[in-house]
Amino acid sequence: MKHSFDPNEVRSAYWLSAPALILMLALLLLPTLAVLVLSFTDAELGVPQVNFRGLAAYADLLNDRTFLGAVKNTALYVLLVVPASVVLGLGLAMLIEADDLFKPFFRSIYFLPVVSLLVAMASVWQYLMHPSIGPINMLLNKFGLSSVNWLGSSDNVMGALALIGIWQTVGFNMVLFLAGLTSINRDLYAAAEMDGARSAWSRFCVVTWPMLGPTTLFVLTISVINAVKVFETVATLTQGGPGKASDVLLWVIYEEGFVHLQIGAASAMAMVFIAVLLVLVLIQTRVLEKRVHYT
Repeated sequence: MKHSFDPNEVRSAYWLSAPALILMLALLLLPTLAVLVLSFTDAELGVPQVNFRGLAAYADLLNDRTFLGAVKNTALYVLLVVPASVVLGLGLAMLIEADDLFKPFFRSIYFLPVVSLLVAMASVWQYLMHPSIGPINMLLNKFGLSSVNWLGSSDNVMGALALIGIWQTVGFNMVLFLAGLTSINRDLYAAAEMDGARSAWSRFCVVTWPMLGPTTLFVLTISVINAVKVFETVATLTQGGPGKASDVLLWVIYEEGFVHLQIGAASAMAMVFIAVLLVLVLIQTRVLEKRVHYT
């Protein structure tokens, strides 16, 4: 039966949602539209004359070595951080879930990096990775290994930043996996054991991993998005150095727009960055829809 809406109720609904819609329009849609328009120009802060360049502004990015280097470094960072943080997050979640006595304690300890202010923790990591007095190199020296210039070498800097990214991300992934583990019906494990899944690994493959499918997809997507958005560690510890070896997308966009004042070029880079995030979100949405339809 077709439901008829009371005009007064519809009008009230519009009035109630109007503040949120206005805020979304003012804070999200209009700024994004402004960036889109500026991305087709050669706008420069402080220069009144603005020329429309069209798609040539985006074509120039394909020949911009700094931008292409930032894309490469960001992709490398994602490849290092995401798999490690997802696997470690799942492993920690399973260990904590198996221990009822100290579960709240370990859950809080591993989640601390998520709520810590990364800019404040940067000084700690700078000390830990110091080439001469850092505890990490001291530990390596005790095992007969030579010291590593973690943040000052172009060969090691992305690995060092990825290590910090993993440290920051694992706790958040762990909490998400814990939520997924608690939602699994325990009777499934008993049924799997009766069907021959005697070992813990067998039960993980038969029950835990398939049931964690939606959670794993969500964790993977969130981890990729957060890794693509890396900025604080680069801005605080390396500023893109040494020799642009740690340039990442957001840092290059910041430098282009706020240091070199090239608003048009920075806007074009920002639109590419937004497009990457939208593709990731759309992939997650489509896969989830297929899983829901299949189930």
